[in-house]
Amino acid sequence: MDNNKKYVKRLEQVVSQMLKPLKDIPFNAVVKGLTGKEVLFFNHADGAHKELLKILKLSMRYAGKQINKNGINRTRPNEVGNDVEKIVIDALTYSGIKAGVPQNKRGHRVSAGYPDISFVYKNVNCYAECKTYNIGSADTAFRSFYFSPSKNSKITQDAVHLLLSFEMYVAGEYGNSRVYKCRNYKILSIESLSLDVKHEFNSDNKRLYSGKDGAVLLAEGKIQ
Repeated sequence: MDNNKKYVKRLEQVVSQMLKPLKDIPFNAVVKGLTGKEVLFFNHADGAHKELLKILKLSMRYAGKQINKNGINRTRPNEVGNDVEKIVIDALTYSGIKAGVPQNKRGHRVSAGYPDISFVYKNVNCYAECKTYNIGSADTAFRSFYFSPSKNSKITQDAVHLLLSFEMYVAGEYGNSRVYKCRNYKILSIESLSLDVKHEFNSDNKRLYSGKDGAVLLAEGKIQ
């Protein structure tokens, strides 16, 4: 086997290894490896943590009542979480916790990506992700939590990581949209959340259409 064939064979082996799924990786290990920051465990014996949980419960109940005043009008259920995030920030602020969108490493506040919210309570740094679910999907294997590597991560300090979630239901319809309200809330500490890795290959338009990177143009023409 010549060197070129050996090289191709080796690449095929590497790709094959990459596609083997990585499963059940603890969230705290992933965060530490990608950001260098520690995920602090929620400690029920710690006074500040206990006080924080009480305030979070009050905030979630307040946020739920705000949601249910008029409901959330959305055409797609996966858009409801966008509205909930702002309501939760307002509820935390109402409860005396100054919360907001986290800053990334460059000092910019960015809404996209994990986490949604950051705040500090009695020197306890916290990150929170807002989620919604319906009772029929709570026990399914649909992917609903995402954490992607980033050069400008919004995780810039050691912190407790929380998930603040509402069980939503369709309360009515308004034009082409549905009105969503909530029944219950959940507060979760996710330091040991089990994660899987889904690999993906991608390309771009330059490589697709330049004719220089492996894509071969077979035909083209104008449409009158």
